[in-house]
Amino acid sequence: MIAGFGTLAAQAAKAATTSVPVVFTTVGDPLGAGLIASLGRPGGNVTGLTDQARDVQGKRLQLLLEMISGKAAIIAVLMNPDTPFSPLALEEAKTAAESLHVRLPVLEARTPDEVAGRFEDAVAAAAGGLLVLEEPLIYSIRGKVAELAERHRLPAIYVYKDSALAGGLMSYGPDRPHIYRRAAEHVDKILKGAKPADLAVEQPTKFEFVINLKAAKALGLAVPPTLLAIADEVIE
Repeated sequence: MIAGFGTLAAQAAKAATTSVPVVFTTVGDPLGAGLIASLGRPGGNVTGLTDQARDVQGKRLQLLLEMISGKAAIIAVLMNPDTPFSPLALEEAKTAAESLHVRLPVLEARTPDEVAGRFEDAVAAAAGGLLVLEEPLIYSIRGKVAELAERHRLPAIYVYKDSALAGGLMSYGPDRPHIYRRAAEHVDKILKGAKPADLAVEQPTKFEFVINLKAAKALGLAVPPTLLAIADEVIE
């Protein structure tokens, strides 16, 4: 059995063997990454759990707009275009932005050194907030990203709770511990005889919304009571 965390690890495992079962977790777009034939019937020796969920980018955009009282007509998007699932997430965000009458200038960063410049671009574009499409690069420097957001007075929403813990304003995304527990159940089924080809790839069913009050204060934001009421965790 091979357990792979993230897209690159899952792709490496798939390339290494066609016989040893592979269970991946937190892969944004397993179809686009070439890991499976379909979500319902993966085929081959690879299955697992994806971060991909319908309408999640729209929900994140709505939460950010509510945090800033809907005052922004421009929300920038920070992404790494080389990550397999980023284009899919971006398209979902664009669809949601169109219905909310929000423009989404795209800030592409392929290296850590490019990230700082993208924040300057966001300010130049008069963005009132930032939608962060987290992936391995951006996640690995989440503390720096949160620091840059605060320095440029740019309210941002992230995918993972870890980014809020690292100083980010807020996060909304899949509950990772829940995903890991479900992955363990996949492993258990395979060890008991189930075939990866027949085990459907699961999409997230449990999400967590986290608000960092310290970050909000640094940005001069008064967090709406409606958001505090629905937050799964509030960092003080």
